[in-house]
Amino acid sequence: MSLFSVDESKCKRDGICAAECPVGIIIPPADEQVPRPAPDAAELCINCGHCVAVCPHGALALKTMGPDNCPPIKKEWLLSVEQAEHFLRARRSIRVFRKRPVPRETLAKLIDIARFAPSGHNTQPVRWLVFHDSTKIPDLAGLVVDWVKYMLVEMRELALSLHMDRVVDKWNQGFDAVLRRAPHLIVAHGEKDERSAPAGCTIALTHLDLAAPSFNLGACWAGYFIAAAQNWPPLQQALALPQGHMVFGAMMIGHPKFEYHRLPLRNEPVITWV
Repeated sequence: MSLFSVDESKCKRDGICAAECPVGIIIPPADEQVPRPAPDAAELCINCGHCVAVCPHGALALKTMGPDNCPPIKKEWLLSVEQAEHFLRARRSIRVFRKRPVPRETLAKLIDIARFAPSGHNTQPVRWLVFHDSTKIPDLAGLVVDWVKYMLVEMRELALSLHMDRVVDKWNQGFDAVLRRAPHLIVAHGEKDERSAPAGCTIALTHLDLAAPSFNLGACWAGYFIAAAQNWPPLQQALALPQGHMVFGAMMIGHPKFEYHRLPLRNEPVITWV
């Protein structure tokens, strides 16, 4: 099989696949021919599946995927404008969790959803590190606090602007302001030299964050942890990422202890029209 095949009995020769190909490697149909790969198609294809997904007739199949194993879009499930606005505005950063653990299978399903997030050139650069054992969370938080103490000495002005003094004060009082006693931590990492990795990890974790409420879960970005993981060797050693990898995002996750009942307000958008 070449890069892709076309079922001539299904193809309507409308050229939709060629028009939608992100890298322009599908030659449009002409003279009753069906679409065909450009000479450099195999080299340039990013395997995004747009051509398979956009064909309304199910006529085109990539070597790696075909219409039969790509589930159809259920239009009746698509959100209205009002529903989409409510869904996004109802999302909250959860910082108070129940002590009830989340099954590993549930977190795996959540990550499975997040893997469909877009990434530059479809590189799919995200790798996942999941701390499922809740007893490890305090140790991780303690390593972050060590970095915070270092910052308060070596870069005090910056540290104070980020309220790191309060983090230490809370820690000394027995309260974890770093990982909030979350039962689990999900870390997204990738190759530090992969240009798409920072944005890819951020987008994938955002998908995970938005999907979490469907599982009756809540999540919160672990900002102090992310900064420490990128700068503090003791924490980097504890994470033991593959050689050349770097943390680009992390999220606390668990069952929310409380339920929200309102959609809070935000500043009006600042827009420049040109």
